[in-house]
Amino acid sequence: MDDQTRMAWLVRELNQHIYNYHVLDAPTIPDAEYDKMFRELQDLEAAHPQAVSSDSPTLRVGAAPIPEFKQVTHAVPMLSLNNGFSDEDVENFDRRVREGVHAQQVEYACELKYDGLAISLRYENGMFVQAATRGDGSTGEDVTANIRTVKEIPLRLHGEAVPRVLEVRGEVLMFKDDFNKLNQRQRDAGQKEFANPRNAAAGSLRQLDSRITAQRRLRFFAYGIGVLEGADMPESHSALLEWFHRLGMPTSKESAVVRGAQGLLSYYRNVGERRPGLPYDIDGVVYKVNRLEDQETLGFVSRAPRFALAHKFPAEEALTTVHDIEVQVGRTGAITPVARLQPVFVGGVTVTNATLHNENEVRRKDIRIGDTVIVRRAGDVIPEVVSYVPERRPADAREFVMPTQCPVCGSPIVRLEDEAVARCSGGWTHCPAQRKGGLLQFVSRRAIDIEGMGDQLVDQLVDKGLLRTAADIYKLDKPKLCSLERMADKSAQNVLDAIEHSKNTTFARFIYALGIRNVGESTAKALAQHFGNLDALLHAAQWEGGIQLLEVPDIGPVVAKSISEFLTDPDNLALVAELRQHLHWKEGEHVMKANGGLTGKTFVLTGTLPTLTRDEAGALIEAAGGKVSGSVSKKTSYVVAGEEAGSKLAKAEALGITVLDEDGLRALLAQVNGEPQQEEQEQ
Repeated sequence: MDDQTRMAWLVRELNQHIYNYHVLDAPTIPDAEYDKMFRELQDLEAAHPQAVSSDSPTLRVGAAPIPEFKQVTHAVPMLSLNNGFSDEDVENFDRRVREGVHAQQVEYACELKYDGLAISLRYENGMFVQAATRGDGSTGEDVTANIRTVKEIPLRLHGEAVPRVLEVRGEVLMFKDDFNKLNQRQRDAGQKEFANPRNAAAGSLRQLDSRITAQRRLRFFAYGIGVLEGADMPESHSALLEWFHRLGMPTSKESAVVRGAQGLLSYYRNVGERRPGLPYDIDGVVYKVNRLEDQETLGFVSRAPRFALAHKFPAEEALTTVHDIEVQVGRTGAITPVARLQPVFVGGVTVTNATLHNENEVRRKDIRIGDTVIVRRAGDVIPEVVSYVPERRPADAREFVMPTQCPVCGSPIVRLEDEAVARCSGGWTHCPAQRKGGLLQFVSRRAIDIEGMGDQLVDQLVDKGLLRTAADIYKLDKPKLCSLERMADKSAQNVLDAIEHSKNTTFARFIYALGIRNVGESTAKALAQHFGNLDALLHAAQWEGGIQLLEVPDIGPVVAKSISEFLTDPDNLALVAELRQHLHWKEGEHVMKANGGLTGKTFVLTGTLPTLTRDEAGALIEAAGGKVSGSVSKKTSYVVAGEEAGSKLAKAEALGITVLDEDGLRALLAQVNGEPQQEEQEQ
């Protein structure tokens, strides 16, 4: 197709996607794919300016408001931002700004680019009177009644010296925890789940019944201004945000002021590293020239300000096609459907496989072989298929059929009525896949910790019949190891030394290493603390269906059943008995004291401590009776923070939770353990 035909096609496609995203809240392609198409259209229009269509999305922002809401005309248009994707884009932006304001170095205000919905809030004489969506940039939708349900937004501005008119621009969004709770309620009610927090926030804000919006936890961050009457404009963007904060308006603590392109890139990389730990989704950062006078000097292009840039992170979603759907067998026998994909670069890596979780998810999402799908990968999370693109489904797309036999060992696949996951019935004894998975858990760092026994070595040992159970590890010798590929004499000796070192362990590690379903590290520690020794645990598991296990804190009927079933199985009991001949631990050592000085106290560790690893700090806390948690809540007693502590520290400070550094932790431990504390000597 020629350039002008391609331009017309891109205009139609992009306008449809704009409607799907902004009006229906049901996007069918990832943002990265939209950005790619948008930039292609910009390039074609630059080459053929005479052929630019009047309805080109490059000439407008967003989409028209839906008719059910009253329309609001923005006194000052709500524009979009130009995007940057590389270091070069940022350096060019900085160069253009310096040239525009005739300065050798420029100060910038940096903020997060939230994945939510842009909103304008109007206040008159300090009172909230109206809220409107961005819409097409000139006209938006009146969502005043729904915005009143967002608790963070003040209905009256703080202070006495409030402006006669103030229009605040910002983002409405939904935090990840609130999104998960909402989807759980949707599942419980048998209703459709939301695809992501952005869709959930937009869908909640556009409810015609504000009572529904009130049931969904929305948040707001202010980041800009529209109209201001009856007050002086601050001199800088950072000062504007500080003024908003004094007026009672929510602003982000992640904002910063930097200088030059290197300052911008440093902020971008720092936020990128902390991105997975943020409580909300972002897809980039925003740079704005800090001095408002310089912003006025730079002005605007047709659809975006020259003084700002959105620097996007590598795409976490991308489009690709499903070549096949196969199943994998996990260490507990779980059968997981996996989509085999046309390779696609997403989230910083090339993805060829993505999980479909279970058969119910495949049916719910209606994923078929041959579909074009949206694949998501955030941080280190396993890639998953989000949804398929209906308009790209081929006529010969095939539905997935769950096999009836395990693809590894041929044992029947069974699915209990109360479970979503199907499982291979072969167990360790018959299924090599389960055997390998169980052995890898057994030797892992947080279990028995045998350094050097990774995936490749375990695969070889199982395939050659040298390992059938975990106890066989302690029967390995140098000739057996040297018979394997790429295993020299020194490497074999290193493995044997690691095996010997692993014989001294702890009771909690041993329980975790067994790979009992539903028993993670914290449950293993709780069992070790409660029962103190293996015989007591075995007796509890075998007596009256394991009813005594319910006496352990945080253990319910499902977990108790898993433990009881595992420790009453003859093969598992034989394995435990054999392992007892090789492994040794001191009863009660390295587990939480039932009546320690920190009993009932919950700690959260964040950042890098000067001399202690997190595992070491956690062991000291647990040895004194405390509990270590991975997330901050109102129930948290202390947060122990080191260098580069992130959102957990910020949340602790917001909740008024006591924050300790390593010295503070050591002092607290010395106090509760009755140890003498060293006093500082005067110099």
